[in-house]
Amino acid sequence: MKYIFTKCLIVLSLGILQAQSWTEENLDIYRSFDSFEEILKKQNDTTYVINFWATWCAPCVKELPFFEELHDEYRDRKLKVILVSLDFERQVSSRLIPFLNKNKIGSDVVLLLDKKESEWIDRVDTSWSGALPITIIYNSSKRQFFEKSFHSTEELKVIIKSYLNT
Repeated sequence: MKYIFTKCLIVLSLGILQAQSWTEENLDIYRSFDSFEEILKKQNDTTYVINFWATWCAPCVKELPFFEELHDEYRDRKLKVILVSLDFERQVSSRLIPFLNKNKIGSDVVLLLDKKESEWIDRVDTSWSGALPITIIYNSSKRQFFEKSFHSTEELKVIIKSYLNT
């Protein structure tokens, strides 16, 4: 009986540790920036790490593992990693979904499809040139904008620590 219980517990644990299986149905899609913008302005006790990226952006893809490590390490803290994909709608099923599954992405992923970038880029941050990747880190008392690639999880953690200690 003890053996069966242990085996069931191991199987359940493995299921919990597995990354989400991505489909178009469980991907949050925003067709307008107006509906998406609330993600950038939440006022609560959580620190948000919002990374704008795309599968066609090599520096974006290179830094994604650092955001995933951050997501995994701070899972039990008041920190939420949200990956905002700017991939093309016609490539969601052929490129984005396979990428998310292949790389076992466990962070929240949203797809922003508003094609009027020239109208909403300044609403993200007035200093944003429009290049990818960018990252916004904020909580109710502090906000930073980074138009750069991160090179390690440690680099992100140094910034995050100042948010979690406020």
